Amino acid sequence: MIKLGDYNTLRVVKRVDFGLYLDGGDEGEILLPKRYVPKGVTIGTEMEVFIYLDQDEKLVATTQKPLAKVGEFAWLECAWTNEYGAFLNWGLMKDLFCPFREQKQRMQKGQRYYVYVMEDEKTHRLIATTKVERYQKHDGYQRALDFSDELLRYLHENGGFCDLGDKSPADEIAQRFGVSKKIYKKSVGDLYRRRLITISDKGISLV
Repeated sequence: MIKLGDYNTLRVVKRVDFGLYLDGGDEGEILLPKRYVPKGVTIGTEMEVFIYLDQDEKLVATTQKPLAKVGEFAWLECAWTNEYGAFLNWGLMKDLFCPFREQKQRMQKGQRYYVYVMEDEKTHRLIATTKVERYQKHDGYQRALDFSDELLRYLHENGGFCDLGDKSPADEIAQRFGVSKKIYKKSVGDLYRRRLITISDKGISLV
């Protein structure tokens, strides 16, 4: 069974001018476009590929590795927007869609957002959501430890600085990171005790 939005190991069954066809089982043959075909691949070769949907909503394979797969969280940059939502750069040719209904605030081009990648239950398309709380099932202590790593990654990806501190409004913290102010403060404290950040009135910075 094909896992959409995930890695699958599939066997090459046909070569055509524009790529390879892989055995998708009940889903039929799945195209691996020519640009992603590694050298030396022959009929019968088994390959690990990522499966997603192309512009026509058909299953397509790629050897590119996205920044996140279904069921994972990631910081993704908004590449562009339209009247339906935002499109996020997740490392593949086709950007990841985040509809307005899954946005806590309207996304803006060039800004990064913490999202969860999932398959939409109604359309079966791959989408992102910033409403990540419903997918975070850890207890408070474990969530704080997990968010420490997320916050550290955010700092590395944003010039080593975050303008949110202990006194920042809870709603601003929730909008940007999808966590409570209590979790945020615990994570900041954890990173500070590990001497990974400094704290000032302007926010927090990497050491």
